[in-house]
Amino acid sequence: MSTARAATAMHRRRRSSIRWWQVRRWLAPRRAKQVAAAVLAALLAIAALTVLNREPALRVSEQSIPGTPEPGGGAVLLDSSLYLPERTPAPAILLAHGFGGSKAGLDGQARTLARAGYVVLTYTARGFGASGGLIHLDSRRYEVADGSRLLDFLQARPEVARAGERPVLGVAGSSYGGALALMLGATDQRIAAVAADITWNNLARALFPNAAATGADQRVGVFKRLWAGYLFSSGFNAASAGGSGSNGAAPGGAPPGGAAPGGAAPGGTASGGVAPGGGSVSCGRFAAELCASYQRAVAGGPPDVRLASLLAESSPAGVLDGMRAPTLLTQGDQDSLFPLSEADANARQIAAAGAQVQVRWRAGGHDASGANDDVSGIQRRFFDQKLRGRAGSSAEFLLSQPGAGISASSGRTVAATLRASGYPGLPGRPGFTSRQVTLNGQPRQISAPAGGSPAAVSTVPGLGDLIGGAAGLGLGGAAGLSRLPGQSAVFSSDPLVEPALVIGSSEVRLRVTAGRTGEATLFVSLHDLGPDGSDTLPARLVSPVRLTGRPGQVQLVTVRLPWIVAEVPAGHRLAVEVSTTDFAYQLPTEPATYTVALGETLAAPGATLSVASLPVIEVRTGGARAWVIAAALVVLLCLAYGWWRLRSRRPHDADPALAQVPIVVSDLAKVYADGYRAVDGVSFRVERGQVLGLLGPNGAGKTTTLRVLMGLILPTAGSIRVFGHEVVPGARVLSRLGAFVEGPGFLPHLSGRENLRLFWAASGRTVKQAQFETVLEIAGLGDSLERRVKTYSHGMQQRLAIAQAMLGLPEVLVLDEPTNGLDPPQIAEMRVVLGRYAATGRTVIVSSHLLAEVEQTCTHVVVMHRGRLVAAGSVAEVAGSGSTQLAVDDVDRAREVLTAAGVPARVVPARRALEDVFLDLIGERVD
Repeated sequence: MSTARAATAMHRRRRSSIRWWQVRRWLAPRRAKQVAAAVLAALLAIAALTVLNREPALRVSEQSIPGTPEPGGGAVLLDSSLYLPERTPAPAILLAHGFGGSKAGLDGQARTLARAGYVVLTYTARGFGASGGLIHLDSRRYEVADGSRLLDFLQARPEVARAGERPVLGVAGSSYGGALALMLGATDQRIAAVAADITWNNLARALFPNAAATGADQRVGVFKRLWAGYLFSSGFNAASAGGSGSNGAAPGGAPPGGAAPGGAAPGGTASGGVAPGGGSVSCGRFAAELCASYQRAVAGGPPDVRLASLLAESSPAGVLDGMRAPTLLTQGDQDSLFPLSEADANARQIAAAGAQVQVRWRAGGHDASGANDDVSGIQRRFFDQKLRGRAGSSAEFLLSQPGAGISASSGRTVAATLRASGYPGLPGRPGFTSRQVTLNGQPRQISAPAGGSPAAVSTVPGLGDLIGGAAGLGLGGAAGLSRLPGQSAVFSSDPLVEPALVIGSSEVRLRVTAGRTGEATLFVSLHDLGPDGSDTLPARLVSPVRLTGRPGQVQLVTVRLPWIVAEVPAGHRLAVEVSTTDFAYQLPTEPATYTVALGETLAAPGATLSVASLPVIEVRTGGARAWVIAAALVVLLCLAYGWWRLRSRRPHDADPALAQVPIVVSDLAKVYADGYRAVDGVSFRVERGQVLGLLGPNGAGKTTTLRVLMGLILPTAGSIRVFGHEVVPGARVLSRLGAFVEGPGFLPHLSGRENLRLFWAASGRTVKQAQFETVLEIAGLGDSLERRVKTYSHGMQQRLAIAQAMLGLPEVLVLDEPTNGLDPPQIAEMRVVLGRYAATGRTVIVSSHLLAEVEQTCTHVVVMHRGRLVAAGSVAEVAGSGSTQLAVDDVDRAREVLTAAGVPARVVPARRALEDVFLDLIGERVD
């Protein structure tokens, strides 16, 4: 072993002994009491948490409760489960499930509520699972009447709390169960609180929507064929779940030969409907009258009087005038079955009846699962207020804004919660605001293909989030499957000067000239067009329009666009698209041609889009509760402080001889747990005023070296000293470094300036020390600095990250691939900036794979390969090493002479010297 190696080994052993000496000192007897006290406190805390987290005992019983008899008098039994909390009497909650489900799907929510101290009754609705009877689609005479019988059962239980002589009862449900909850709450005065999620107000309007305000018959809408087929197939197959249904709802599977949804669907062995052609159709466990009406609608006919009557019988709209109970309405912002407009109608009607109403628009819906979709928790807190009298806000309106934050746990984009003073449009509350945006575009002639095939795809029931994901990957986005050639007209605005927060239903006026039939079926949607060519369809929603009139008649219509929550950044354009087809709806069988233009009148000159909005503030990001985040931060801060204190006690003596040297890397090595040696014995030195290029192919060890330099990881051997101080995690000397390593990381919902200020505030240094004006001048972002970072291009984010690294004008600036994403003029500008920065006596380290750029930017280079150092020195020294070259004045004459002498010669393109040497050094030259 050489003398130098022996000295290095001795130094390592000395440092190791110092570490153990520190540990022994920390565990010395004079600290034994403090350690014992800390251990005892930890044990007590664990014991307390164990007691607090003990799950209360539950009692669960199964029973069959008599429901409303079917016509003819046959008995109907409802399969139910009763959950009793540890302590009774307690308020009771009736839980209703969604269409096609059963009580089993409510078990988790029921247990959570019971542990919270509620008596809970779940049941399987008539026509499903083990319950008897037929499906009447939440009819007041059947399903709602069943709900009152279930309340009778709860009222008779001694475990249910009472307020005077009345039981304390609440009801909750989602979708099918949500409509049941609203109708039961409005018709049974024993209900003290109602919670309804993603449900309907008017089922006829939900299944046959028409977004146009014209003189046409508003009862005639566009049939949601795909959704209706999906729902009815669930009912047809309900028999396969088993059940002792009376009056023809027998158990058993569907007979062979059943048709798919959208036609005569498969069913059980019972109630028969009449097919359009006159034959019998098996309808599973659907009531025959309802089944027959559905078959007629699928055949293409408009909703007849009987179907309209049946749907009205199943709509909360018919009974909400009698609502007296406080009501919570939660509705998903991505729901093509029951959009936000249905919750709006419910809220207005309940408020008009004089009842309290809370509204929350949440992420997700029938088409997609939400990012922070804690419906059960929202409903439980509501019941705590209304059934237990606990404090809580009932006036505020909460809504979700998709893609507005980053999850601290997963790093993924999540929804942010926005808050307004109250739900708009209710008595005493401010309504939605509107912003007029001018649209551009000439009249367009669009065609509807025969039978509506091929059809554009906006969404697919239950798969809206997957369709949106495919759009993001370019596999059929707003300008792909949802926009087919010749079938659509697009009218767009100029780029927005300032961002637009779209909340609610916007409006646009259109002039439509129908074809030879005088009728038109159209689908209108609002799009966000980005400057990069991106086309976003918010929530994947469209507004269907059905017009009736004379052939060739020009109709001026006002279209209410889909209810959405979306932020359109400045620089983007708003666009209205009018299409002739949509896969989810019933389409005309005959081909047609329409002319569509923007509507202009003397009263409203100019073609404008009225963009709906609402004054809101952002209250939090992500789905975690505030106290959980706060507790986690406290724990992390305590751990970080303890680590810093332990590390700061190490005797890291500065080397006075290196006090003026920015960086000294000495015999650095890093071996990971799997045995991979990323860095192996690397040594080099960086002086003041140098711009050092750290070069090497992938896997050379560049990033690992930088991570050790930044104190992010500890080396296996060797050291890095910055101004004489050895670098360890938390070392104070790291405050003299600024770095941009492994990509930028910003809060996308904040502006560039806010991100920089937040980053600097976290460092604990004064605003004056940041030198913001100097740094911002270097970044050159201009007005873009005030925009949200999520609107930035990749190159803009790179420039912002470099500006962040320069805050405080650190003495050593470390940049990892700083020109990635920048265009040539920006690269040239960055080259000048780095040169000027180093000219002030500061040091810059640049890790890059762009050899030509390094040669023009850097004064010195370090070349690494497979973890080892292969060259170091000035660019001129390194580039001048290696093979020599011969220069001639007359290339053609030289080639002739060499050829005559028998020496093969050919002309090759000139190569940059540094690139040439680099390839020689790593042994990967390609000739």
